[in-house]
Amino acid sequence: VQLQASGGGLVQAGGSLRLSCAASRNILIMGWYRQAPGKQRELVATIRSTGSTIYADSVKGRFTISRDNANNTVYLQMNGLKPEDTAVYYCAARGSTWGSMDYWGQGTQVTVSS
Repeated sequence: VQLQASGGGLVQAGGSLRLSCAASRNILIMGWYRQAPGKQRELVATIRSTGSTIYADSVKGRFTISRDNANNTVYLQMNGLKPEDTAVYYCAARGSTWGSMDYWGQGTQVTVSS
């Protein structure tokens, strides 16, 4: 499965960005992870093909993950961005209910200025 992410950029604190990730085929779980400088990669959100979602506590209420199964695309709407959201965001996917992600896209930089 190939994943192609887009939509990063520079935004002021309180602003919004939307990330998109297109997969080469339909897959059960799609999601977003992020890695800030000097930190480990962390989960942001995942979504099943059924629409059920999981969010990191740090983004609940501000970020929304959604997917278009017809186009094998997952989105991450990020509102109320904070400087601590600055990171490289990675799209990821897996075909099983549990376990680590099997496929990774290239990262897209999100920078939030204070």
